[in-house]
Parts: sequence; structure tokens; C-alpha cells
Amino acid sequence: MRIALKLLCSAIAITLAAPVMADTAPAAPVSGAPVYAVVARIPGADGGWDYAAVDPVRGRLYVARTDAVMAVDLASGKVTDHFAPATRAHAALPIDQGRTLLETDGTSGLTRFIDADSGKTLAEVATGKKPDAAFVDHATGLVVVMNPGSNSVALIDPKTHALVRAIAVPGGLEAGEGDGHGHAWVNLEEANALAEIDLKAGTLVRTVALDGCDGPTGLALIGGATRVLSACSNGVVTVVDTASGKLVQTLAVGAGPDAVIVDGPRGLAFVPSGQAGTLSAISIADPAHLRVVATIPTQKGARTGAVDPRTGILYLPTATMVPAANGTDRPRPAPGSFVVLVVAPKPVN
Repeated sequence: MRIALKLLCSAIAITLAAPVMADTAPAAPVSGAPVYAVVARIPGADGGWDYAAVDPVRGRLYVARTDAVMAVDLASGKVTDHFAPATRAHAALPIDQGRTLLETDGTSGLTRFIDADSGKTLAEVATGKKPDAAFVDHATGLVVVMNPGSNSVALIDPKTHALVRAIAVPGGLEAGEGDGHGHAWVNLEEANALAEIDLKAGTLVRTVALDGCDGPTGLALIGGATRVLSACSNGVVTVVDTASGKLVQTLAVGAGPDAVIVDGPRGLAFVPSGQAGTLSAISIADPAHLRVVATIPTQKGARTGAVDPRTGILYLPTATMVPAANGTDRPRPAPGSFVVLVVAPKPVN
């Protein structure tokens, strides 16, 4: 049953994580650690999913789905399964103070700019093969789209919808983020490495090998862009110092993560692990000494998500996965099983 999330949000407070030390072992209970739990499930249409994002201006959750962008009004819980059309959507990112929605279309190779009021397409830009993750670089004002199918990073002017340039970056591009100074860091899933890119010059600066990391996907910059967190499919998060380019820490999380979700106001980063069915909470209050401070049971399949910075509530799309009939294709979501898990901090007594 759909819930009025506004009422839920107003009743929730957050427990701040206590200072912690570095650790590469699985998380043990930490005194003073935040306590989270799945408090609701928002059902949606059948199909696959990828990245999610919260627009705090409009109070809306977007989820990139197989054939559409799904939208959820977080005040009322109203779900619009087909807010905007898509063909194998990967990113659904609110930009321009929430007035526009950016969608990357894996099948068509297009990046779409969508009116957030009507859901109508404003412009389409051919960015490369299989466009996937995307972000807005605040130093240049450009939209940055990763195209793993063509080994390129596309830069788009969001005002004119013009393709500014494409930067060659081989190795299986996944998530990326800008450092606020014109450089970006991008995970290379196939190379098990991290790339630093100069967005202003349009050049690949360097790559950093992520030893012990198999298939880095989710990424986040923390500590004033002094550290890069990369979520690896083999159940670890690597931490790289951006100044030296050195791997300085490795944290154990659940198997099969596909995102790193940062809640800056609460000093936490979250890693949802789809194979393990867990959500790892990492204290980022001291970027030089990170530690997993809580492991929250969720549901298998929950590997991406987003946080509402206003409340600290997380939203994780998932479904019950069933093996393909021939045993070789990817598992598929069971009919009627897609939900968005609502993971909220427990109230402080």
C-alpha cells in the first residue's frame, strides 16, 4: 500500500555516527552508530531499473526504468510509473533547480532533457553508445555523460543542448563525479581502475589501479574531493587519495554493490549491495579514517538508490529476481514484485 511519506518524514530524526577508525573487516556493532530500517515499500510497474535520484526542490524521487522514468511524489506517495518515455534508461537526474530532468537512454544512445512539470522531451542529444551514468560539473556548468559503449565521456551544454566535446576514456565507464575544480573521477569497470579527467582541457590525466577491486561501479567524492570512494562488485569499497592517486583504504561491504549514496548533512555514505541484500553505512566525518558503522538488512536486488537530504531517508529500487529459463541470461524481475524500499533512520527516544 502506498503511504504518505510526508507524515513519515516529519516523524523521523537521525542519529549521528560516532567518530570511528579505519577497518577492512566486516562491520561489527559500533556504539553510537546510526540505526536504520526498512519502514515501507512503494510498489511500481514491472520491469528493470538502474539509477535513482531525489529532487529536494520538488520533493520527488526519480527512478530510471526499462521503458520509462518513474516518478514518486514524496509528500503524497503518488507513483507515476511512466512520467517520461525511455528505452533502457540508466540515469534520471534532476538539474536546473529541478526544472529539468536529464535521462540517459541506453538503447538509443541519446541523452534527453525533459520538462519536469509535463514530462515532455525538450531536447535529445546523441552522446555515444550506451550512455549510462551522468552528473553536472559545477566548475564548467556542463553535463557529463559516460558512454561505455563508445569508450567516451560526453560534455553537453545544458542551456543550448549542444554537444561540446567527447573525451576518449577506455576501460568500461561507470559512475563519475566532478571535484568542483574542472576535473572528474570516473570508475572503469572493465579495467578495475579509476580515471581522472580534465574536463576543461578535454584530456585523460591518469588512471589509478584499484587493487583488490573487481568491477568498480558506484563512486562518490568526499572530504572536499580529497577522497574517492569506489564500490566494487566483489564486496569492497576502495578509497583513493585524489592528491597522490594512491589507494589508501579498503572497506568490506556486501557483495554486488552498484552505487555509493552520500548523505553529507549527516556525515554518512551508504552502499547498497544487491547480492547480499544489505545496506552498509560508512562514517565520512573524518575522510582520513573511514569505517563501516552499520549494516542494514534490505532485500536482494537492491543495489542502487538515492537519499533525500532533507530527511536522511533512502530509497532503494528492487524486485524479486528469478533465473532466466535458459540459465544463461541475466535473472529477471518477477512479475508484480518491483518496489522501492523506504529506509529511514529510527527516531531517537
